[in-house]
Amino acid sequence: MTGITEQELSSFSEDFNSNPKNQIASRAARRSGLLEASFNDRVSERLNHTFSIELDTENVTNQKHSGRCWEFASLNVLRHYFGKKNKVKNFTFSQAYNFFWDKIERANAFYDAIISLADKPINDREVQSWLQFAGEDGGLWGMAMNLVKKYGVVPSYAMPESFNSNDTTALIDSLARKERKDAVFLRKLVAEGKQDELKEAKKKCLNEVYRIVAVALGEPPKKFDLEYRDDDKKYHLEKDLTPRQFVQKYFKDFKFDDYVCLSNCPNHELDKLYHMPLYDNVAGGDQIKFLNVPIENLYEAALAQLKAGDAVIFGNDVSKQMERKTGFMDTELYKTDDLFSVDTKMSKADRIATGEGFATHDMTLVGVDEDHGEIRKWKVENSWGDKTGHKGFYEMSQAWFEDYVYDVVVRKEFLPKKLVELAEGPAVDLKPWDNIG
Repeated sequence: MTGITEQELSSFSEDFNSNPKNQIASRAARRSGLLEASFNDRVSERLNHTFSIELDTENVTNQKHSGRCWEFASLNVLRHYFGKKNKVKNFTFSQAYNFFWDKIERANAFYDAIISLADKPINDREVQSWLQFAGEDGGLWGMAMNLVKKYGVVPSYAMPESFNSNDTTALIDSLARKERKDAVFLRKLVAEGKQDELKEAKKKCLNEVYRIVAVALGEPPKKFDLEYRDDDKKYHLEKDLTPRQFVQKYFKDFKFDDYVCLSNCPNHELDKLYHMPLYDNVAGGDQIKFLNVPIENLYEAALAQLKAGDAVIFGNDVSKQMERKTGFMDTELYKTDDLFSVDTKMSKADRIATGEGFATHDMTLVGVDEDHGEIRKWKVENSWGDKTGHKGFYEMSQAWFEDYVYDVVVRKEFLPKKLVELAEGPAVDLKPWDNIG
């Protein structure tokens, strides 16, 4: 390692003070913060709350202090479908219900993986990936659909949000600690050759996980009454529905298996299907797969699906070039490079490869502004409540989409034949630590 000399420090200071603009920038940044000092208010000229295509929706949901954006965004797609079919645009589903079953199913997947990897040392990279993943509440569209297919859905009033669903910190911590301790126990049974005890041991572990989640969230309802007044003020009541019956009846035309997750992660080979075993949350459920393609395929398919009147869930790096107050998402929003007189621009592939870029949040596309084939901006439904953005809705420039959107979930009918064939073909398994965005 080479140390920094006094001469070098002196030259750095001399360089900084040689340009008066640096002092001006420093005063502004120290007074108002780096982002505020570099905020570009001119983006409002193109992000003006007007769209050529918009879904009919008003209210937004709020995940609060939790990593359940994937469930909120996925259920938003379902609620828009239900709303359009039944003329009830502001109907909402219970995220707490599906979150309950996610914790149970994910614990089961964790225990199975720990047992199957018990012959590897505990510091093995794959074992460590599972141990680090224990208790997590982040997820993906395919995981949400696995839960819907197995457990159904319920209206938000049938299992409302609670303190521990709104703030999952303590529950995640408790589950992670519990599952990691169980991992040591299960690995010990395998090492001692007690294979005959594993099944009951795993069942005991799952029973205790169920107890933890039930204490935190309450048990999910087995039946409920579907009751609502539609947009024409007509009253509807259907008694004693199970969550699965609800899906079977009201989503019988929703083609769950026709959806494909398109990803744009250029640090991996394009036009290739990838499988992420770490995210396979339900035993016997669908594998979690991504078809990695050029960015054009993502926005063209999303545009087509919106034109057909259906919402689109998408994964993105929401913390980049976004302001909560205005809801603006634009690559020119914060001109920090101008403030510092440096160049930090990186390619998307380099951002993923270095850990600078990856999908941190799921939201829903509910509108787009298109002019003769040119996409000007997108309307985004977020799950952070109605106090941020424009009454909870955000506006995203096309440049932001290309830079910071990593995946969209769309129906096969909006894809070229070549991509459909790839999506239905064999997939390459990814290692748990492989960052595909």
